[in-house]
Amino acid sequence: MQPEDFTKIESIFIRHRNCLMVRGQFSDIYMDYYLHLSDHSIRYPGELDQMLKDALAMLTLHLTARPWAETIAWTANLRAPRINLFVTGSSNEEYVTGRVFTEDIREPDRNFFYSQTTVPTSTEPSTSTMEVDGRDPVLWISQFYKQSEQRPARAFRLDDENFALIAAQPDADLEWLENLTEEDVSKITDTEETNLLETRPFRFHCGCTAEKIVPILGGWRDKPEELFQGEDAISVQCPRCAASYRITRDMI
Repeated sequence: MQPEDFTKIESIFIRHRNCLMVRGQFSDIYMDYYLHLSDHSIRYPGELDQMLKDALAMLTLHLTARPWAETIAWTANLRAPRINLFVTGSSNEEYVTGRVFTEDIREPDRNFFYSQTTVPTSTEPSTSTMEVDGRDPVLWISQFYKQSEQRPARAFRLDDENFALIAAQPDADLEWLENLTEEDVSKITDTEETNLLETRPFRFHCGCTAEKIVPILGGWRDKPEELFQGEDAISVQCPRCAASYRITRDMI
């Protein structure tokens, strides 16, 4: 892909407030997301569609606030109605992707949020779990940063599919951060002294193929009749993006 096909996410230091702002405009990522849904005949109800889009935006901003080498996956296990909302991404590989699970979901007594971070230098990912309030991924960010990042942060949904995340740094002006409004954030580079630290490119992309999906079915290799139930082929979904692939007996 060409560089212009990626969404550029800005990381900006806000001087005198000692806060980091990460922001981006997500129309291109959302366009790729909808093309993906169309290609694989996937349709989510309006509420779930918006939740997944918001979660993709929040993960992209969080990835930009974190070291480059990390691959991060978030899963929200929500009740009433019960769903699993899953997003994952990597700054090094310049992608975010995700999906919604609506079938065969264990319904919890509370809403839980799971985060898993993987780095090349460690064989075991770091994980965290927390209870979240409500069903808005934008509002989960403050809870997540308070518990997992050990610092205050707030996320903002702005006009024209823009989003921003502002996180406290050492000696941050916490009162200023707490009282920020969406209007304040939209004008912040005009009203505050800021310094652009870096930009990172992202797109909606999974990279799955039928060949990559087949190993998931390895446990069925010795019992193909149970898997195919008399059919010559079955349809299997990617666990990361819900893309469907036709898997034949000779592929197993």
